[in-house]
Amino acid sequence: MKKLLLIVSLFLTLASAVVAQSDDDDKKTPGGRVEALKIAYLTQKLNLSPDEAQKFWPIYNKYAAEIRKVRIDGRVNKETEIEIEEKMLAIRKKYNSEFTKALSPEKVNAFFKAEKDFGTVLQKELMERRQQRQDAKRNGN
Repeated sequence: MKKLLLIVSLFLTLASAVVAQSDDDDKKTPGGRVEALKIAYLTQKLNLSPDEAQKFWPIYNKYAAEIRKVRIDGRVNKETEIEIEEKMLAIRKKYNSEFTKALSPEKVNAFFKAEKDFGTVLQKELMERRQQRQDAKRNGN
């Protein structure tokens, strides 16, 4: 488990270095850096062939845009968490069949799992960084 966390941590560090070198458009988008990390994470987890990637990413971009819109609209309209989750589930169901046009059902399932796992990995990384900053403050660094 520690080995996996080390690999993920190294991967996130490398990915953040790559993102830091990206163009200004990503920096202007609030979620641009996180989205770039997510794409790198998904690419690594799914191990897509060039043909699969060419078909998958345009579908993913539409999917991500719809998910983003539901989250934003939910906040603006002060919807309940359950209402937002129901809408997101409907989008996932809709895109499940779309993704199957580009990937095997096994890879589609792996995509949804990796997408969920990314949130967990990102949250752990952020908590670790926050703890490191607090430790550095306490130690006078």
